Amino acid sequence: MAYGETLAVRGKPDAERRPFGSEWKKEFLFDPTWRNLNHGSFGTYPLHIRDKLRGYQDQAEARPDQFIRYDQPGLLDEARGAVARLVKAPVDTVVFVGNATEGVNTVLRNLAWAEDGRDVILSFSTVYEACGKAADYLVEYFGARGGGLEHRSIEIAYPLEDDEITAAFREAVRRVRDDDGKRARVAVLDVVSSRPGVAFPWVDVVAACRELGVLSLVDGAQGVGMVLLDLGAADPDFFVSNCHKWLHVPRGCAVLYTPERNQGLLRTTLATSHGYTPRRRRDGDEDEDDETTTTPLPPKSADKSAYVSNFEFVGTRDNAPYLCVKDAIAWREDVCGGEDRVLEYLWALNKKGIRTVADALGTEYLDNAKGTLTDCAMGNVALPVVWAGGRGGGGGGGAGAKETDVVVPEEHRDTVLQWMGETLVRDYRTFMSQFIMGDRYWVRLSAQIYLDEGDYEAGAAILKELCGRIGKREYLKE
Repeated sequence: MAYGETLAVRGKPDAERRPFGSEWKKEFLFDPTWRNLNHGSFGTYPLHIRDKLRGYQDQAEARPDQFIRYDQPGLLDEARGAVARLVKAPVDTVVFVGNATEGVNTVLRNLAWAEDGRDVILSFSTVYEACGKAADYLVEYFGARGGGLEHRSIEIAYPLEDDEITAAFREAVRRVRDDDGKRARVAVLDVVSSRPGVAFPWVDVVAACRELGVLSLVDGAQGVGMVLLDLGAADPDFFVSNCHKWLHVPRGCAVLYTPERNQGLLRTTLATSHGYTPRRRRDGDEDEDDETTTTPLPPKSADKSAYVSNFEFVGTRDNAPYLCVKDAIAWREDVCGGEDRVLEYLWALNKKGIRTVADALGTEYLDNAKGTLTDCAMGNVALPVVWAGGRGGGGGGGAGAKETDVVVPEEHRDTVLQWMGETLVRDYRTFMSQFIMGDRYWVRLSAQIYLDEGDYEAGAAILKELCGRIGKREYLKE
């Protein structure tokens, strides 16, 4: 379903709008020879926001104590207010962290795991690797201390319909509870998965979590600025989304949402800093007074919750990207024509662009019957390249290959992946995220307002030539 079919476009009148596409590249800081087809990995921001960023940094250097101690808290509040309105959440439920991975770690490391050893962390097989490893670390840590925390993966293989994913989650919770006598404590899930880059039915899975008594931890790294978010309606237990990917905010900046009912569970930031309040050592003990008194960083406000105050100052770091959030939202409204116009363009370009690339390569793009996997700004295209040890496409050993496909020997599987990335950057001055699904190599492309169909046509030509070079085994000649 096209974005514009479900939501009327707001913003400036048609007559005042400048069409999105390649002309918008001059609004950004790109090298003129670089074609940015991988916005989804690191994002980027326009020149206007660069100037805002430098302005905040200059203020911090002009009067460090004044800015960091007294000016910055109010500017952070303005930024929190702007993003809270965008994601439709109460302002006191949102704070900033450095990136989505930090947000996921913050939640997982704050949760108190049951001493009976029955707690299970669930994630899907498409979980972002760093977030999956955060769960693995906790299993290792508590296992070394005699605990029994477990991390289980819910295996899914695309293409899938949304209800199949929700059903797989429900079945995983049932097995944990009924078959193994354990407790599904928290589920880590995406808004838009990374590889493959597909829209995930996170609202439905969050609802299932609520029904089944499982805490929902939503990794929306690919979220705000790319899909519509209504956190008040969806009501996840925890939600984090990078602002520096799709919202045109400088790196690194992510919004962490925690409803009031769960804020008491997040007792410390990473790293623990001034906002942390330790528990008394023994019941009935009075807190010991400090022998010295210092000026707090920042000064404590009676109007702010412990949750907001805790995340307001996490040591000395450059918080200028956080402050740019309100400026980026304003730029997207005033210059781009509003969030709806941006998202409508991204979704339409994504759906059309990946078809263009797949047609040029004689392959396919990844979607399901209802077309919901591409309801976002990232799409995935199969390459005419398979590896001989794969399991997909009808058998393995490259059995899914067409006569026109290049077959990579099993021992060269990872070498080819590495060579593809390096060659795209070095020889073609672009990048597309590569991955293997089944026995086939795929690429992920990102739509953005500075791209148009011509960029996808150029990307297709690059990929066609690159695949031909793989067939000649050029990856072994360097």
